[in-house]
Amino acid sequence: MENQYSSYLCYLAILVFFTPILFRYIFCRGRNLPPSPLSLPIIGHLYLLKSNLYLTLTSLSAKYGPVLYLKLGYNMPVIVVSSPSAVEECLTKNDIIFANRPKTLAGDKFTFNYTVYVWASYGQLWRILRRLTVVELFSSHSLTKTSSLRDQEVGIFIRSLYKFSKSSSNKVDLTNWSFTLLFNLMTKIIAGRHIVNEEDAGKEKGIDIIDKLRGTFLVTISFLNMCDFLPILRWIGCYKGLEKKMTLIHYKRNEFLNNLLDEFRQKKIDGLKSNGNMEKKTTLVETLLSFQESEPEFYTDDIIKSIMLVVFVAGTETSSTTIQWVMSLLFAHPEVLHKLRADIDSKVGNKRLLNESDLTMLPYLRCVVNETMRLYPPVPLLLPHYSTEDCTVGGYNVPKHTMLLINAWAVHRDPKVWEEPEKFKPERFEATEGETERFNYKLIPFGMGRRACPGTDMGLRAVSLALGALIQCFDWQIEEEESLEASYNSRMSMQSKSLKAVCTPRQDLVQLLSQL
Repeated sequence: MENQYSSYLCYLAILVFFTPILFRYIFCRGRNLPPSPLSLPIIGHLYLLKSNLYLTLTSLSAKYGPVLYLKLGYNMPVIVVSSPSAVEECLTKNDIIFANRPKTLAGDKFTFNYTVYVWASYGQLWRILRRLTVVELFSSHSLTKTSSLRDQEVGIFIRSLYKFSKSSSNKVDLTNWSFTLLFNLMTKIIAGRHIVNEEDAGKEKGIDIIDKLRGTFLVTISFLNMCDFLPILRWIGCYKGLEKKMTLIHYKRNEFLNNLLDEFRQKKIDGLKSNGNMEKKTTLVETLLSFQESEPEFYTDDIIKSIMLVVFVAGTETSSTTIQWVMSLLFAHPEVLHKLRADIDSKVGNKRLLNESDLTMLPYLRCVVNETMRLYPPVPLLLPHYSTEDCTVGGYNVPKHTMLLINAWAVHRDPKVWEEPEKFKPERFEATEGETERFNYKLIPFGMGRRACPGTDMGLRAVSLALGALIQCFDWQIEEEESLEASYNSRMSMQSKSLKAVCTPRQDLVQLLSQL
């Protein structure tokens, strides 16, 4: 009897395990879904995923094709696209269908109830917030107005680095310095002041400030995690302390942003008391608070903080990491560094510091930046999209309520798309410099379509300006060589080390640097 009972349990276990597989084979094969690996009950394809998700998905796409169907958990269908044609189909013909974002734990915790327009649902709120940020920050008119500010901040950055190089062992932590530049630039735009004073840059006080801000704004927490696919993990308690960590980070961000708002409200009160009026609005905070006065029902504090948060996070993390990756690649390829420096020397010279108006004369600099973002995109998996209707991609049916993941890493390194994709060859962009439409969705570090990053142009200007000045003014020698691939993978696994190099002012630039 006991053996018979054991047999029944064994049969039941087999039935429970294989029923979903049989169900899928019988009922789903007629749905023309994209190719997919074997799916297990309940967990779906989660068993296939490893720490660096973009690498796992690249391997799966190489086996099953550029349009891949996965079921992550028991309630989340996902398609992964990894070819320019599939990306284009998703973000042109199906752009509106995929214009939403999925609800995630990170979205719940970090987005002020999804009012951060990067995560907001596609609709009226998203349109208003995106239009506002484009007009106030990212339009051609706004970028022209703020070009002198970027020139000024890069000048201060180079002057500080020159003073630091004279008073130290010349060993520079480029990770800290690049974050300092970008944080100061964004804080200047948002609040009209620096976050790190010039005399503190590179010193213990400045390093402590930047470390705290990086821990608050640039902490690397994936926009997707296991709780999003298996909600029961969230119901029974936080997964590996992740929810508690997210709550603490949001608290710190909220406190920082509230302090900025309170600071400007107090300034306005003091200004009215002393002058009876206020000066012309010159910062983003002042502009947003003026909107709040005229439309308090819409421009709540959470809406204002959500806009500020996007500028801080998107305006610092991707740009500062791109600067570090360009420098790492130039250290590893001195022939490219020498070619770039010769181009800057011939067109700018050593009598003045490079400025933003010079960038149009330096196409090779842009080629170097493009090639860096191709090899090491700041976000190898673009932020997820979410379908609201049934559609077709690559000839396959994609049901509504499906998450879309665009694997920029795979697109950028596809040998069918790029010749010698693993090699650092900035010259590949020379023929198409300034004509991004010719890339045909081959280069997508900032996304495409409605949900593309609106701050791309400002970020590229800041990055190119800073890099051009670093190459123009200093000689560099890497302190410790490390495999670039290993370094990138460790950054994506939240285990990255700082980039350190020996920095020496160029002899023919010393007079200029001493006069900055």
